[in-house]
Amino acid sequence: MEFLQFLSWACIVFTVGMFSTGLTDLKKMRASKSADNVQFLPFLTTCLNNLGWLYYGILKTDGTLVLVNTIGACLQSLYILSYCHYTSDKRRVTSQTLLAGGVVCGGWLYFSVLLPQGESQLAQLGLTCSLFTISMYLSPLADLVPNMPGIVTSLIRFFLFWRFASVNQGVQSYKLIEI
Repeated sequence: MEFLQFLSWACIVFTVGMFSTGLTDLKKMRASKSADNVQFLPFLTTCLNNLGWLYYGILKTDGTLVLVNTIGACLQSLYILSYCHYTSDKRRVTSQTLLAGGVVCGGWLYFSVLLPQGESQLAQLGLTCSLFTISMYLSPLADLVPNMPGIVTSLIRFFLFWRFASVNQGVQSYKLIEI
């Protein structure tokens, strides 16, 4: 039992440490009075993640999950509010935040009203929270998404050039037309 208690406290310390990494962004925003060069999506997805796991912890009556995700949700809310205060693109941030609020409300209705309470509810909520955790860790990559089609098509082109390269590299693969 002592080992599980130690493990629980270690999880709390390391997880809260991970959630507090946004404090450097908060410091940067306060110093520059701007949210430029700070990404918003990681704050939002992490907040959704914390709220989902908080609900899971409440249903499962797991004190460690409840404590860690309460702290995480509070920190992420602070980061979101600060970002909203310092950003020049308030319309986009507000619409994304409202959309996230809609997702939270819809999720809460689904998991608390539509699903029967019990193991099935916990299993589906756990799976959903796991998917949100994956999205939370992938959200910093959102800046790369617009480049992804270009990367994929370039790789396809390189493959086609390699696969269908001319057998005789010294011989022209086309014929000049004389006019």
